[in-house]
Amino acid sequence: MKSGTFLYFAYGSNMSAPRLLAADRTPSAQWMGAARVAGYRLVFDKVGRDGSGKADCERTGAPTDVVHGALFRIALGDRPALDRAEGLGNGYDAFEIGVDTDSGVASALTYLATRKDAALRPFTWYMHHVLHGARQCGLPPAYIAAIERVTAVRDLDAVRETQELSIYSKR
Repeated sequence: MKSGTFLYFAYGSNMSAPRLLAADRTPSAQWMGAARVAGYRLVFDKVGRDGSGKADCERTGAPTDVVHGALFRIALGDRPALDRAEGLGNGYDAFEIGVDTDSGVASALTYLATRKDAALRPFTWYMHHVLHGARQCGLPPAYIAAIERVTAVRDLDAVRETQELSIYSKR
């Protein structure tokens, strides 16, 4: 691995390059390819700061359960901003996880939920980030279809929704 960098496995909204590359997140992020981790399933039960459900890579131990995502190489200097964006210590904890890639197994940082509520639903704008990233990464069509079936709710804060989606209109 290049000195001064780390590998990051994104499985939720951070799969979307426009979101992850934002100046207040990780502008140094370089997409390395699609990755997956067996024994986990994708759920949207992480308690978000905005009261909605966010993505979680939940351990099941079942080898047939697989979470697909994106592998990024990020400068160590961007780690504090990523930790803040992910709410490290307040809903997510950071873990090293072994991910499968087309070129072998890699050890990558990821965030797993610590505060969960299965009754929560993600906002539609959040699901837009997740689906944009999943398509951008070329994740399996059946996996993307499963994400599309997740029930999402409209954010009543129209300003937040507009701000979140504005990254897709920037050039």
